[in-house]
Amino acid sequence: VPSRPLVARPETTDSTTVSEKNSDFETKRDMSDIGEIDEGFYSRQLYVLGHEAMRRMGTADVLIAGMRGLGVEIAKNVILSGVKTVTIQDEGPAEWTDLSSQFFLKESNLGQNRATCSLQQLSALNPHVRVSAHTGPLDEDLLLQFQVVVLTDSSLHDQKRFNELCHSRGIKFIVADSKGLCGQLFCDFGEEFEVLDENGEEPASALIESVSKANPGMVFLTDDLPREFSNGSKVIFSEVQGMTELNSIGPVEIKDCGKCFFSIGNTSEFSQYERGGVVTEVKQPCKLKFKPLSDALLDHKLLKTNGKIDRHNTLHLAFQALHSFARKEQRLPRLRSQSDADSLLAIVGELNTVAQLDQLDEAAVRTLSYTAQGQLAPINAFIGGLAAQEVIKACSGKFTPLQQWLYFDALECLPEDEDQLTEDCLAAEGTRYDGQTAVFGPAFQEKLERQKYFLVGAGAIGCELLKNFALMGLGAGEGGQITVTDMDFIERSNLNRQFLFRSQDIGKPKSDVAAKAVREMNPRMNITAHQNRLDADSEGVYDYNFFMGLDGVAAALDNVEARVYLDGRCVQHQKPLVEGGTLGCQGSTVVVVPHLTKSYGPSTSSSNDAIPLCTLKNFPHRIEHTLQWARDQFEGLFKQTPENVNLFLRDDGFVERTLGLGDAEALEVLWGLWSSLQNTEAGGQRPTSWEDCVSWARCKWETLYNNDIRQLLHCFPPGEVTAAGLPFWAGSKRCPHPLTFDPNNTTHMDYVVAAANLYGQIFRISGTRDRASITKTLEKVRLPSFTPKSSVKIHLSDEEMEEDKQDDKAELEEWKGKLASSSVESSFMLMYPIDFEKDDDSNFHVDYIVAASNLRAENYDIPAADRHQSKRIAGRIIPAIATTTAAVAGLMCLELYKLVQGHRNISSYSTAYMYLPVTHIVFCPPSPAHGFEVSTRFTKQSVTHSGPLYSLTDAHCMHIYHLSLPALRINQSAPLWILQSFLSG
Repeated sequence: VPSRPLVARPETTDSTTVSEKNSDFETKRDMSDIGEIDEGFYSRQLYVLGHEAMRRMGTADVLIAGMRGLGVEIAKNVILSGVKTVTIQDEGPAEWTDLSSQFFLKESNLGQNRATCSLQQLSALNPHVRVSAHTGPLDEDLLLQFQVVVLTDSSLHDQKRFNELCHSRGIKFIVADSKGLCGQLFCDFGEEFEVLDENGEEPASALIESVSKANPGMVFLTDDLPREFSNGSKVIFSEVQGMTELNSIGPVEIKDCGKCFFSIGNTSEFSQYERGGVVTEVKQPCKLKFKPLSDALLDHKLLKTNGKIDRHNTLHLAFQALHSFARKEQRLPRLRSQSDADSLLAIVGELNTVAQLDQLDEAAVRTLSYTAQGQLAPINAFIGGLAAQEVIKACSGKFTPLQQWLYFDALECLPEDEDQLTEDCLAAEGTRYDGQTAVFGPAFQEKLERQKYFLVGAGAIGCELLKNFALMGLGAGEGGQITVTDMDFIERSNLNRQFLFRSQDIGKPKSDVAAKAVREMNPRMNITAHQNRLDADSEGVYDYNFFMGLDGVAAALDNVEARVYLDGRCVQHQKPLVEGGTLGCQGSTVVVVPHLTKSYGPSTSSSNDAIPLCTLKNFPHRIEHTLQWARDQFEGLFKQTPENVNLFLRDDGFVERTLGLGDAEALEVLWGLWSSLQNTEAGGQRPTSWEDCVSWARCKWETLYNNDIRQLLHCFPPGEVTAAGLPFWAGSKRCPHPLTFDPNNTTHMDYVVAAANLYGQIFRISGTRDRASITKTLEKVRLPSFTPKSSVKIHLSDEEMEEDKQDDKAELEEWKGKLASSSVESSFMLMYPIDFEKDDDSNFHVDYIVAASNLRAENYDIPAADRHQSKRIAGRIIPAIATTTAAVAGLMCLELYKLVQGHRNISSYSTAYMYLPVTHIVFCPPSPAHGFEVSTRFTKQSVTHSGPLYSLTDAHCMHIYHLSLPALRINQSAPLWILQSFLSG
């Protein structure tokens, strides 16, 4: 089909879209009044939301009504996120039932206003957010002061009344509620809400292989796409040679997308495509329309379900019925009251005469009635995390809001035999756990308090878990115990999401501070803090006796290797494991039940994503390549070489061991040793003054960005063709160009300043940031002459590199001899290796990475990355935000309820995945363990077993010797190999 003609896009010097400039909150306040974003505090969240979204949030005033468990959870997450102000509102006094989920209330606060009691601790969460309390009733004048209003613990009458006002005035409106094991969320962002970024993913970008001259034109891409393009997306082109018209067309819609191709408009009149080019996705804003609550109540199509369609359609009616019941009776249904459940079910039936649902989940309605008085920390953590994420969407325009209802239930947490729970046994006893015993009963509470759990990790998820443990009373009774270990110390970047820590705790062990914080929440907590890394070295501490004394393990780890190791230990000792993880707004939970579910299992990660060495060394084509190259340069120059020098000086066998690495690697190490031990007069590179450091940095700049590139172009000139007659510099091979040093170029000087200071640090020579003095020193630097050599071989693949590793024997012997003849005084020649630290902006580490990477990117015409992006990629920073962390921890503790009760029905357990930018949440049962039979009847009759065959699970066969086989008899004269064969599975 002929396409519409492509037209040139207008010139622009500002990457900010028109929609971003006209966003709601930027028009309400002069952005000049907004302070700079505190990147040290918001570091990890900035990688989730971005600077523009954070600036918009910094203008938002938010009201959160209701300071029971759900309200304080939302307030905590919103305050940590960095809005301008938060006002918490509550008229009511603290009650016993509040203490089971309101973590900023203490027993001494009973009878006092909940908002007032929570104010001080909420205010301490984020110094950049003004927090105030309002203890009077809600009214129109109050609501009109805010851009976002959140109601919790509110009546349906108030919800409708205030929503009508907010909808008419353009105020974003959210309702969040929890009752027992059920939760509800509603959003109304008005008649026209603009979403600036639907999912927060990086725009897709790719190198162009070729473009056809046709109608429509086909664009073919190289096959190393980091992310595929999709139909309907809009893209722009740059750096295209030949068909240069593409570089000036406006964002064009793409169609017919395949893995490495798509079609665009009519290119038949354009010039012939020659080579090169980058295509980049342009994200387009979209506008959403929301219905007011009164209308949305009647529209079941607005329900966002996560698989339980019938149940959540029923809950939509049941929550309305609950409001009707409470308004009539002036109370919630009594615990486990059959008559109240009948009444609630009757109201639901009346509502269904209008809704016309084909099927009602009557059991869910009854359970809601039985447990509505319950207040559970895990439910509030999950719903509170989701609700706070919607507040962030409302304030920032980032991500797609919920449209418009979401219901959640965890009814599977109830005992498998519910008959034990009766109205008489659930009466409130005036304890901090009343909100939880209302759902599960006092016997289960006692069992929770006797639990012995091991928590590995006291970071973001670990803090949230410990908070939930304290509220639940896990391990808080006689015989109970929580052991938490974390080897890390608190840093400033932790404070934005690890909410148990404050600025005065920076530098202290995470586990110690977290343990102290939860003891203040619940003085009955029995908790011991360790600072041990969980690995083979700590098995003397976490040994057989330690694990066999546990009831279960919770993992709050940030890397796969540690998870796999911990999982193996749990398998070995047959202990249940609940695990959770986050990546920005993505989260997941896994539960492992011995003999019932699959274990976490060995790592399935591979090195397929590793960047080939030849790409890093000679043929980068993405900014990730230049950043990894820069990081490798940092490690090699400022860490590995100093470490090698120190080993050489202390260990006589170091050189011989180095020779076993392979000729190429050994040659590099030995040359680095010699040059670091000999001063410049002897031909080495060991500095004796600050001026020597500046000279080294300038010469290194010339080598990396001029000489090496000239050598590469000497071997492969710009017009080079392959044996097949195709251009060598095509596809992912970008033809570079050498740079000429300019002291007036900021990036050029950034490199010299950072490199010279770092070089000085490894030799204990003090440097300076004074660019004027450094520039004067540069005037005296004499650069060695350089002429490209035809004898140099450039490797085109990692395989070639491997094949050529053993060709340097003669040169190796020469360097070995030089080192042997060198007379060095070890105590005076020691160097000081530098460990890369990404979160200290004063140490030159990130300065070096950014400058080194962007200079190399300039060599290869790769778009540069700013400091923020460079820091994330080179520092391997995991984006994180408090909302996801809270939600994940809530789901983990719901699984813990089931583990403590000893559920044996695998369908009771859930594996969860959430993607909060589009409120996509999936729950599914964990994979069952694959059963297999082990026969103990051997033909050699050395091992016999008279009983039945045993069914074992692959989740627990890793260490089969810990399984109990009481009837197994082993012939004492049996050869040892038979026993070993049996034990190894």
